[in-house]
Amino acid sequence: MELVFIRHGQPQWSVDGLSQPDPVLTPRGHDQARLAADRLRAAARPVTEILVSPAQRSQETAAPLVAATGLAPVTIDDLAELRMPDWDGQPEETVQRIFSEARNRPPEEWWEGISGGESFRAFHNRVTTALRKILADRGITPDVGRRPHLWDHAGGHERIAIVAHAGTNAVALGFLLGVEPTPWEWERFILAHASFARIRAIPLAGAHVFSLRTFNDQEHLPHDLRSR
Repeated sequence: MELVFIRHGQPQWSVDGLSQPDPVLTPRGHDQARLAADRLRAAARPVTEILVSPAQRSQETAAPLVAATGLAPVTIDDLAELRMPDWDGQPEETVQRIFSEARNRPPEEWWEGISGGESFRAFHNRVTTALRKILADRGITPDVGRRPHLWDHAGGHERIAIVAHAGTNAVALGFLLGVEPTPWEWERFILAHASFARIRAIPLAGAHVFSLRTFNDQEHLPHDLRSR
């Protein structure tokens, strides 16, 4: 099995200076999504499934891939990004100031998240629980001998595209690679808009291990279309 984590394209976080809680893509974001789909469509190994976060920016990023492959996407609510407080209609400069100030919090406050939003503990549990179910439904479960970082693989050779977010994809990558979690995963695994991170299950030690094959891959995007 191979998992291709795709971050959504560039979102339009602000409209007329006001924060958008569920933004759509910018024109650049739509171009990024189209080029990502073109690359996957041309790949020698075809995508067999498309899993998508419910957010508009992820749904719009997945749309060209859905059109290119003819596959019916499956929306998984728990792939949504870390949930922020309700900032609908708040000035964008206010939201940016909150994020800027939050970067200097001590680690224990990072774990609790931003007041009014989802804690990172809850977010990490939500994403990893969803990922465990995705894998289990396809025949991949933790090693029966309880050996860390190893998985039993009774599945096939699926290539699953997961269209989600910087935080969601970073948590998933850390989990599959056996990296101890921190409450700022998206700062350790920095993923640009419409970038790819590929992980493949390979046989090892009588079981399987997840192997990172590419990370923050933007080769399908010209430099003037790249953004973070």
